Amino acid sequence: MKKTERVNQKKRTRAELLRTARQLIEAGGHPSVAEVADAAGISRATAYRYFSTPDEMVHEAVLDAVADGVRLPDSIAVSGTVEERLDEIVGQIFRMVAANESVFRTFLATSITSDTQLRRGGRRIPWLTEALEPLRLRLAKDVFDRLLYGLSMLTGIESLVVLRDICDVDPQEGERIVRWSAQAMLAKALAEETSTGRK
Repeated sequence: MKKTERVNQKKRTRAELLRTARQLIEAGGHPSVAEVADAAGISRATAYRYFSTPDEMVHEAVLDAVADGVRLPDSIAVSGTVEERLDEIVGQIFRMVAANESVFRTFLATSITSDTQLRRGGRRIPWLTEALEPLRLRLAKDVFDRLLYGLSMLTGIESLVVLRDICDVDPQEGERIVRWSAQAMLAKALAEETSTGRK
């Protein structure tokens, strides 16, 4: 099996475990890893490779549920500029995190203090990659990756914690700051490519 196929299979397995966990949670349960594996038709040994504790799995399942609605509207996905695509997705992510702040803060705290070193899903990377897709062939890979990783610092609970706890700004102003910062990063990346003559 090729590396890409293995990665995709792992993503599908993880997604199925989280989908099944969400179903069991929504039915009023607090399932164990083994119970989720059995319900999903996945071996328990495999499930434990993804989630070592029930709390880790439940946190991820809850985050999956609240993050489910983040996506580019068809009108922007089809004909929007990269600036519009990025502004839309960054705004959506920030509002989603702000609306579920307590859930994200809890998971952040747990991921920092847990002895099991909870793995975080990294949902922002695919969202941002989709928003930046029109630039994939236009930007050099190192510039594209630098932009992607820089934007990832703006689009999660971490940025909200800084804006709320350190800067003492409200969520509305926080969203404006994050969206402005994202556009500044994008402009910088495009300017670097223009200065090197890449088209």
